[in-house]
Amino acid sequence: MPRKSARNKQNRPVIITGNWKMYKTIEEAAQFVEALTPLIKQSPLSAYLSVPFTAIHSTAELVKKLDAPIVIGAQNMHDASEGAFTGEIAAKMLKDAGAEFVILGHSERRHIFHESNSFINRKVKKAIAEDLQPILCIGETLEQRESGKVEETLKSQLLESLKEISAKDLEKVVIAYEPVWAIGTGKVANADDAEKAHLFCRKVIAEKWSQEDAAVIPILYGGSVKPDNAGALLAEPDIDGLLVGGASLSPENFSQIINSFKV
Repeated sequence: MPRKSARNKQNRPVIITGNWKMYKTIEEAAQFVEALTPLIKQSPLSAYLSVPFTAIHSTAELVKKLDAPIVIGAQNMHDASEGAFTGEIAAKMLKDAGAEFVILGHSERRHIFHESNSFINRKVKKAIAEDLQPILCIGETLEQRESGKVEETLKSQLLESLKEISAKDLEKVVIAYEPVWAIGTGKVANADDAEKAHLFCRKVIAEKWSQEDAAVIPILYGGSVKPDNAGALLAEPDIDGLLVGGASLSPENFSQIINSFKV
């Protein structure tokens, strides 16, 4: 599992992850890492970067060379160990390339590629088995929010995506709450709304596993996170980090988000 990061007042690790999606070549990724490293040297956090598959190995090697406070991960994976799955990638391949974590269940995977909770559940289990830290994404659409189905949606996504996960394995999971209506739209759940959603997720985990498990699992917020709202989000007691999309493509913006965390 990835290196330890600073902890918040609730004694949970603070994780700020950049999700580059389908952006950056190998050369552009290297330039980004070289630019970001000196900007976050004083931060108590390690920056997580979900880079394209093609850039995992080279950026992981560069991070080692620079001794940078950066953890390299992937944006998706298949649940099979190997096989006739053209265009897919296995957990052991990600590990071999240098990835330490993987984002699973992102809304774009759910809605564009029609991934089900059961498929995501199999991926989570495989990631844990292969010692890749899974960052499980959940979140409601605008339609679900306006029809009063936020809690129903989050509960089903959590319980079905984490089905048959033991309390011991749950310790290896990070959850990311990303309201779909706030991803790439410029809209953002205000800190109070985000906090309420995170608190509800902890309630679901406490009911299914235990209060102790709910108290220690890191839950990140994602959805139009920028330097000017990162501090307010991180100040909420149940928000343990951020999943950053567009703003993570700029080393200056991403470093400001990372440096907005105060111990």
